[in-house]
Amino acid sequence: MAIKLYELCGRDPGQLFSPHCWKVRLALRHKGLDFETVPVPFTKIPDVEGGASKTIPVIRDGDKVVADSFKIAEYLDETYPTAPTLFGGEGGRQLSRFVESWSQRVIHPALAKMLILDIHDILSDTDQAYFRQSREKAIGKPLETIVEGREAHVEAFLKSLEPLRGLLGSRSFIGGETPLFADFIVYGLFQWARVASAFSILPKADPVAEWFERCLDLYEAEGRKVPAAA
Repeated sequence: MAIKLYELCGRDPGQLFSPHCWKVRLALRHKGLDFETVPVPFTKIPDVEGGASKTIPVIRDGDKVVADSFKIAEYLDETYPTAPTLFGGEGGRQLSRFVESWSQRVIHPALAKMLILDIHDILSDTDQAYFRQSREKAIGKPLETIVEGREAHVEAFLKSLEPLRGLLGSRSFIGGETPLFADFIVYGLFQWARVASAFSILPKADPVAEWFERCLDLYEAEGRKVPAAA
C-alpha cells in the first residue's frame, strides 16, 4: 500500500509549495518508496488524520502516522534500512540537524520576508483570510508593508549563502556526490520560493542556483512536476 503524504497546497491543489513537504517528497523518492499526495489547504490541516498535527507534512504508512519533516525522515530511514540512506549514519543525522537549524535561522526568515505577500496571493479566499490575520498578528505589520523594498534585501540574502556556496564549490551536493536529507532541507526552501513566487532571487551563475537545478532534476525531475510561479 502506498504511503499517504499530506502536502500544503494553494488555491490550485496542484500548487504544492511547502518547503517542509518538499523535504519529505524528495526523501520518499530518494528511498524509492511508493506514495500518493493528498493536497491540503491551510484551513484544512486540523482535519488531517483526525487532528494528528497542527502542521504538515504528515504521512500515513499503513497504521503508522508520523508528523514533522525531520521525524518523518528518521522514520523512513529506520523503517526502510535497505533503501538508500537519508543520513549516511548517525553523524550525518546530527549534521542534518545543524543544516536544518542554520537554514531555519538564515534562509527561511529572509525568504519569508520577501515572499510573504506572494504566498498569500496563491491561496484560496478562505486561506488568504487566515494567512493574513495570523501572519500580521505575529509580525505586527500588514503583508504589503513587509515586502516593501524587497529588492534591496536580495544582496544581503545572497551574501548570507556564502557558507553554502563555498561548500558547493567542491561537490555536487551537500551530501557529496549524491544527495542526502541535508540537501532536501535546503532545497525545500528554494522550491518554496520557486513555486510560490516569480520574484527573482538566485542569479543563474550562482553555485547555489546550479545546485538547485541539479536538485530539481533528481528522481526523474520530481521538483519540476510542479511548475514555477508565472
